[in-house]
Amino acid sequence: MRVYNFSAGPAVLPEEVLKRAADEMLEYGDSGQSVMEMSHRSKEYEAIIKDCETRLREIMQIPDNYKVLFLQGGASMQFAMVPLNLMKKGKADFVVTGQWATKAYKEAARFGEAVMVASSKDKTFSYIPELDKSKFSKDADYFHICMNNTIYGTRFSEFPDTGDVPLVADMSSCILSEPIDVSKFGLIYAGAQKNMGPAGLTVVIAREDLITEFPSDSKTPTMLQYKTHSDNDSMFNTPPTYSIYILKLVLEWIKSQGGLSVMKEINEKKAAVLYNFLDESKMFKATVFGKDRSLMNVPFVTGNDELDAKFVKETKAAGFINLKGHRSVGGMRASIYNAMPIEGVEKLVAFMKEFESVNS
Repeated sequence: MRVYNFSAGPAVLPEEVLKRAADEMLEYGDSGQSVMEMSHRSKEYEAIIKDCETRLREIMQIPDNYKVLFLQGGASMQFAMVPLNLMKKGKADFVVTGQWATKAYKEAARFGEAVMVASSKDKTFSYIPELDKSKFSKDADYFHICMNNTIYGTRFSEFPDTGDVPLVADMSSCILSEPIDVSKFGLIYAGAQKNMGPAGLTVVIAREDLITEFPSDSKTPTMLQYKTHSDNDSMFNTPPTYSIYILKLVLEWIKSQGGLSVMKEINEKKAAVLYNFLDESKMFKATVFGKDRSLMNVPFVTGNDELDAKFVKETKAAGFINLKGHRSVGGMRASIYNAMPIEGVEKLVAFMKEFESVNS
């Protein structure tokens, strides 16, 4: 019996995708082998990775002057790769809205001047700060945001206007959840283990002019240069082949559902079911309010640590797993990515109502 998995990542995948992968586990097509066993240099696998990129470009409407790179190392590797590749003049701006944005900021400071133009740390990252454009560095190499904050449940509903300075976004926990205008960004990166597929794959979408050649005497490792992977179509070394294959299946599923506009509508409905209950409940309270609320990650509390622990224990027994909040903030968190059916959210809310009734 499958449970309702509210994990922040690795996260729930569409059942249709898992069944398709299971059907093709022993043999992909008429290849006589599993995708797991394929040489990444084979014609069979070359067709898979090219199809995956084509589908991603179509669904996200990625302009032709952007490269799609299939990498490894997670978003955490991108915290270093972005400044290593983009910080040519030695300065970058950051909006610090959570743990991952903080890590990106601190990592960039190892390579140049990292300027914190705004932060929401003063209220435990429970909101997206208003941005004062006069504080933006005109000579910055890039301007970095984390679009959706997995731990704290906030999101950018509007993107900052950074002018000629490339906007860079960590979209690990919200990519493919709604349409975005890729042309507004210089570079987008995302770990796959939320909305795209299993852990192990990182997708980078970068404007071509930002992928530059390093001098021959550069100390930057070859594997950490975007141009290495761009020039080799993500095949400089063995890529995370099976994760890319699963992403291809996820993209096929998203298209069959109607694309990103439909994904957004469904995600808004799911979030509304949960937020509406939290706003009316006398026991449970959301920790984020207003336009900054995430559609993907919904943190909430009872205000009583013992009651929180009891709730997490009882939900697990009832078939709702991974609702415990991040260790840094406590409480609870429901991650309701694309693959979480609305029925799962409705049943969770029904359980919460019953829990409130019994424990009030």
